[in-house]
Amino acid sequence: MARISTYGKDLEVNDYDAWIGTDSATRATKQFTAKAVAEYLNIKGKISISAQMAFYYWTANSVNTQAPGVGDFYGPSINTPMTSITTMQLYKTDRSGQDVVAFMDYLVGNNILISAQNDISIFGHFKIDSYTINDPNDDFYTLNLINIAGSGNLTPLLHYDFAVFQLSSQQSPTFVFSQVVPSVVWNVNHNLGKFPSISVVDTANTVVTGQYNYTDNNNVTLTFSAGFAGKAYLN
Repeated sequence: MARISTYGKDLEVNDYDAWIGTDSATRATKQFTAKAVAEYLNIKGKISISAQMAFYYWTANSVNTQAPGVGDFYGPSINTPMTSITTMQLYKTDRSGQDVVAFMDYLVGNNILISAQNDISIFGHFKIDSYTINDPNDDFYTLNLINIAGSGNLTPLLHYDFAVFQLSSQQSPTFVFSQVVPSVVWNVNHNLGKFPSISVVDTANTVVTGQYNYTDNNNVTLTFSAGFAGKAYLN
């Protein structure tokens, strides 16, 4: 075999370009394709992406002769529209072996994106309604979901990424109140449906503090030591 330095460099890697390597189990020399290496890195989570987990959609068929296990999820029928998924059984660790229980518990009430690896047209955007263990002796948890949007159908024999997700349009809105006439008392009707945080500035954009009295979820009265004009930012 010639020296490695004598071989030309391939600057465009394709799926079926290959490297020579050693099988860890048999110590035999084998070829490893770029496609196989990429799939291994994705499925096993060897490239860390914050707040993302990989699971395999397990279905009972001739390929899956074993019961569902590590890194699997099951429950929805094959070809169920992603927008129709409301519940599934999720193993306590993902395909990389990391325990996801504490993180999934933390995400209850928040949004998650479930999408097929290498086919982003298959995805579901959900709010996590609940996440509960089936039985203390069981390694699967029931994940209940509320659909927000989605595309495509749940396809077998694929790996799916589970990732924290929220559209910018879903961020908490900010209400800006303008007090044109100088006043000691500002009556603000914001209609945010909550008790928002409040920041107030005068016409020179200097921050001003005062007393805030929330009348209800949609109204607040701001009282200051002296009258002035400016703006209140509520979020």
